[in-house]
Amino acid sequence: MANSLDLFSPPSREWFNSAFEAPTDVQDQGWREVAAGRHTLMTAPTGSGKTLAAFFWCLDQLAREPAPPPDERCRVLYVSPLKALTVDVERNLRAPLAGLAHAADRLQLPIPEITVGIRTGDTTVEERRHLNRRPPDILITTPESLFLLLTSAARSILKPVRWVIIDEIHSLAPNKRGAHLALSLERLAAITGRDPQRIGLSATQRPLEEVGRFLGGVGREVSIVNAGRRKTLDITVEVPVDDMANIGLKEDFRSGPASAIGGAADGGKSIWPAIYPRVLELIQQHRSTIVFVNSRRLAERLA
Repeated sequence: MANSLDLFSPPSREWFNSAFEAPTDVQDQGWREVAAGRHTLMTAPTGSGKTLAAFFWCLDQLAREPAPPPDERCRVLYVSPLKALTVDVERNLRAPLAGLAHAADRLQLPIPEITVGIRTGDTTVEERRHLNRRPPDILITTPESLFLLLTSAARSILKPVRWVIIDEIHSLAPNKRGAHLALSLERLAAITGRDPQRIGLSATQRPLEEVGRFLGGVGREVSIVNAGRRKTLDITVEVPVDDMANIGLKEDFRSGPASAIGGAADGGKSIWPAIYPRVLELIQQHRSTIVFVNSRRLAERLA
């Protein structure tokens, strides 16, 4: 298929084309794998649209379908190891959800009503009761809250789940939290009566094949979408004086940087007066500059 957006419904295509110039690499490749029903691991740099790459197919499917009975609404489960990230994701979903509704309205199609809920350790008892009574279409949670949900009577709300999105998967794969989550995912598969499609996301996961095996668990093949890019480094080593053996510059090292690193040798001669102008030039030539030194006092002096 020439254009991955052809996989989506007209409202989804219209909103995306009005909001973005074109799909990113991870979106283009990821949508093809997810639309084919394959468990998929996606890796791409921060800011490349990984979250939308994971969610957009699910949102499109939810928007196409008539609303199910209230107790069968929870069809997308998003799991993040970071509670703060769950709030960001809920906020970031507002734009595509509103965009899909407006696009459907313009095309004179039924307007989808897709709901989002959050369940973490900060969720109040009353909020949990509300989630249990009226499950959202998309539930955002953490590995620990998912475990508690699966071990409570409220686990019935997870029976309709068809997609599981696991964010920041690199921080889970090598540790006990990941092992715990792997067990929860198998329990989820058991109560759904189907095998929910698994979608893993991260910008820094290595090695990909090993993380893919973690995502798939036992007996599942995982497609890997590697849209990562190697950063180009331009490294220059500079010495601000012609002769390191004969610096020829003096500084009052009683309060200057030389004293911060143990005092200048050779009667107060210091290389620092030659370094300052070059550091200033580099700072003025760039938007961001990181200067590494070996003491806090020296860092403050350079600042």
